Amino acid sequence: MIKDTWAAIRSEKSVPRWRSLLFVPAHVPRYVETARKRGADGVILDLEDSVPQDQKGEARRRLSKSVAKVAGERMSVLVRVNRGFRALAADLDAAIMAGVDALVLPKTDSAEWVLEIANAVSELERERNLPLGRIRFLAQIETPGALQRLAAIAVAHPRMIAMALGPEDFSAAVGGSPELDLLLAPNLSVLFAARAAGLLPLGFVGSIGEFSDSDKLREAATRARRLGFVGALAIHPTQVAIFNEAFSPSTQELEWARRVLAGENDAAAHGRGAFALDGKMVDAPVIRRAREIIALDPQAELDV
Repeated sequence: MIKDTWAAIRSEKSVPRWRSLLFVPAHVPRYVETARKRGADGVILDLEDSVPQDQKGEARRRLSKSVAKVAGERMSVLVRVNRGFRALAADLDAAIMAGVDALVLPKTDSAEWVLEIANAVSELERERNLPLGRIRFLAQIETPGALQRLAAIAVAHPRMIAMALGPEDFSAAVGGSPELDLLLAPNLSVLFAARAAGLLPLGFVGSIGEFSDSDKLREAATRARRLGFVGALAIHPTQVAIFNEAFSPSTQELEWARRVLAGENDAAAHGRGAFALDGKMVDAPVIRRAREIIALDPQAELDV
């Protein structure tokens, strides 16, 4: 019965369009005030790395006001919690409220940990008369051990909606630098696990700290979309516009996709499953790609 309930809840949820999610330290009101105006698809109110230990209590106390400010801008509101048990308990007590769309779970290394947090969130939702299951999870993969358990993490609970590699922490964990040679394989592993589970794959192959070199960042984001990623996490406002552009289909791509779908309708009317377009064969995989391009259009409605 519980599984049936969660299956029904998940089937009714829409898939968010997260081309860009902007981190902002939750203890600094002026950063929250400006972050909500940067054009990101979502803002991550951070209680973890960007908040000094002696300011975490203040960040939690301010969280309800911060959530209200960001939620009023018609963007997703996410909260990144801490990993330690005591800090996590305090974070969940502060973060489970109306207006929060998702929690960002750092250093996710097992399905069991995701399930423990999901159970705690459900308990708080019931106590506070909040809709059961509304708050989703974005899991950050930041340790080499987690790579061995990606498939289990991705399907750990219906609250799971997205996965992303944490390039800086992952690189530090393996004693390397956040560069292409090191990060390509783990990024692809996260991509494949997320896609297999129907989650949003977020990220790009490179350092998240790269914000001063716009050309390099744009190239990395464009490559990430070609690989299959749908968005990325930003730590600086200048990254937002680059991600929004890179993870949105171009006018030419949308025109091609519409022609493919029109060709599909014409072929179906004549009893054909495949057809030619611009001298190339179009069949089911190509049609699926066209549909995904249409779905990425910011003007389109995407529902599960």
